Amino acid sequence: MRILGLVLVGAIAALHVYIAYFEIFAWETKGPSVFSSFPQDLFSKTVALAINQGFYNAFLAIGLIWSLVIQDKKWQSNVAICFLLFVATAGVVGALTASTRIVFVQTVPAVIAMILLLSARIRSTKD
Repeated sequence: MRILGLVLVGAIAALHVYIAYFEIFAWETKGPSVFSSFPQDLFSKTVALAINQGFYNAFLAIGLIWSLVIQDKKWQSNVAICFLLFVATAGVVGALTASTRIVFVQTVPAVIAMILLLSARIRSTKD
């Protein structure tokens, strides 16, 4: 379970690297096709906001990647769960403010990863 949880942490980190790239570098070029329900002129007006948001996603990715290189299993799990909580919360906020789809892209995988990591921790204390 631990390995599967860490693989999911890596996938979530990769997703947030992509989201950061998208928001920082491709907001005006790819944004209109991804968020087709938004007015076209919105993207040029919100570049600075998207860049700021992109850096928050980069910080999430960095934290998740950091958790993967921690050697101590307990602290690896602690740091991963902390950043997964941030991701899950960001997903809920995104679902409430931008698109309900975000909860399935961010929150659900983060919660599954947390369950896997916590289950592995409980299991290892019983052995």
